[in-house]
Amino acid sequence: MEDIVVQPPQSATWQVHLDRTMWVGGVRGLMLQALHPLAMLGVWQNSNFQEDPFGRLRRTADFVGRVTFGSPEEADEIGRRVRGIHRALRVRDPETGRTHRVDDPELLLWVHCAEVSSYLEVARRGGLGLSERQADRYLYEQRRSATYVGLHLDDVPGSCAEMDAYFKQVRPSLRVTPEAVSTVRFLLWPRLPRELRALSPGKPLYFPFGALCYYTLPGWARRMYGVLPEVPQAAVTAALKAFRLGLNSLPEPLHDRAFMPATRQMLQASRERLGAAGYDVGKGLKGLTDPRRWPRAGR
Repeated sequence: MEDIVVQPPQSATWQVHLDRTMWVGGVRGLMLQALHPLAMLGVWQNSNFQEDPFGRLRRTADFVGRVTFGSPEEADEIGRRVRGIHRALRVRDPETGRTHRVDDPELLLWVHCAEVSSYLEVARRGGLGLSERQADRYLYEQRRSATYVGLHLDDVPGSCAEMDAYFKQVRPSLRVTPEAVSTVRFLLWPRLPRELRALSPGKPLYFPFGALCYYTLPGWARRMYGVLPEVPQAAVTAALKAFRLGLNSLPEPLHDRAFMPATRQMLQASRERLGAAGYDVGKGLKGLTDPRRWPRAGR
């Protein structure tokens, strides 16, 4: 299966990354990443994030998709592209006057950990039934994804305990900068890109989604931000479960319209390769979370 997709249907990664809570996890991850001052400055100084927030989320989805469901060649290609972009970028710290590389391993590790921990925690809280062993397995598998951005496998947390220890270590260096607050407020009420301006009348419907992403942040992160008043976490969990139930009920072709055309093409190619290998793709990639749809040799 290694020559068909990077992460096979038997992996824990497949379970998490096909869950529709990934959209909440992605925005939560951006909010969490913003708490690292240098990482936040890197985004602020080198991207058009506030002009095209959906574009960044879709590009992240494309990367995650390719290093999960893509072929090894597709994953290698996007990895080279991302590393090349990061290699050329710098971050200037106005407080110290120092210039830092965007591909500094410390910054790359923070972005990776904030992202994958968000995917995992939101999916489990939303109702994805992963055991502790499977959760550990997911983080262990995600070490491979981290290598595509330039990190060394052995430097990346590979279990829930290691991830908890990492956050405990890094928390003293986190703080709420004006850029971080601006980013969170923007994610709660983003400016629609030009091609989506026709959806402006429905923009108020976005706020509950943004608030859900915010309220799934760890308590310590919400206390640091203080952007929204606290609400009962039981209500947040119930809302997340309802969101997950609703989005997971969408047919795969309809859900996939949210992705960039190139991402959709990659996912279709993945379905075709898996079908040729004996997997039952009649219900799409998401259907392959059911082991009964695997070839006999894969059971």
